[in-house]
Amino acid sequence: MDYRQSGVDIDAGHEVVRRIRQMARSTFTPHVLSQIGSFGGLFRLDTTAHRDPVLVASADGVGTKLKVAFMAHRHDTVGEDLVNHCVNDILVQGAEPLFFLDYLATGSLAPDVAEQIVSGVVRGCRENGCALLGGETAEMPGFYAAGEYDIAGFIVGVVSRDRLIDGRGLQAGDALIGLASGGLHTNGYSLARRIAFDKLGLQVDDHVGELGVTIGDALLAPHRSYLRIVRPLLEQARIKAMAHITGGGITDNLPRVLPDTIDARIDTRAWQVPPVFQWLQRSGGVPVEDMRRTFNMGIGLILIVGRDDADAVLSAVASAGEHHARAIGELVAGEKRVRYV
Repeated sequence: MDYRQSGVDIDAGHEVVRRIRQMARSTFTPHVLSQIGSFGGLFRLDTTAHRDPVLVASADGVGTKLKVAFMAHRHDTVGEDLVNHCVNDILVQGAEPLFFLDYLATGSLAPDVAEQIVSGVVRGCRENGCALLGGETAEMPGFYAAGEYDIAGFIVGVVSRDRLIDGRGLQAGDALIGLASGGLHTNGYSLARRIAFDKLGLQVDDHVGELGVTIGDALLAPHRSYLRIVRPLLEQARIKAMAHITGGGITDNLPRVLPDTIDARIDTRAWQVPPVFQWLQRSGGVPVEDMRRTFNMGIGLILIVGRDDADAVLSAVASAGEHHARAIGELVAGEKRVRYV
């Protein structure tokens, strides 16, 4: 018996690296000093571009959104989801992305599928100005079901220490500005799949009239990156804090950036909850409290700014092409929690 008979195809692994190499090079910046295939990626930090530079790192995955990709046989979007999620996670602290690493694990390596997945990673890296510095492709027979895989991403960014956004200076009266999500992003899919496929018995290609698309298209809508919208505001130093609305929704994510003596009061009438969330809530009979702790409800990022800066920030994000930003509430005295009104 040889390694291939035990389930690991080394030649397939080499073929994946060959296909990835040229795509990854398209993301390289002048600071990349290595090539794909090296034992470690090399990146030169430009210390002249930042005063007292601080590195900001994060890691994340796509969760059970992958199950929808498996069902739809569509693998070219989840890599972009992964990059954008990680970019937003470091953006809330004011960091610009420098480089990205990915990890792809599967039971049996299919070069065509791996190429599709990495094409999404590459697209996300290019759009965010982030170098795909390296990664790992692991073939693990007997560990994953046939046709399934998992992906994870690791990002490093940089911010000048005096530009670090950490919530200092937050006070009652500060304004909350919500930026629209592109759908479910990468959270809440265990509940969404249970409703759509188990309770309603839908197939991934079934058209849902209320949504105007197939259920697969609705659930695979990409996770947005907010870097392009927020970058000008970072340069103006108008933002006091930000929250990326991921697992836990506004209810659990916004308090992560609040002081112990401050609450966030959210005006639920300030924006129209997108149809996909309304459909899921009604179809699944989901209590509103669970909806708010499971899904982003149409708000993917929240900016916290001074009351007097709110109009200028809304104008700035509109000028950057974000026409669905809304003032959605304010900070009030309290105990580090979210109140919905």
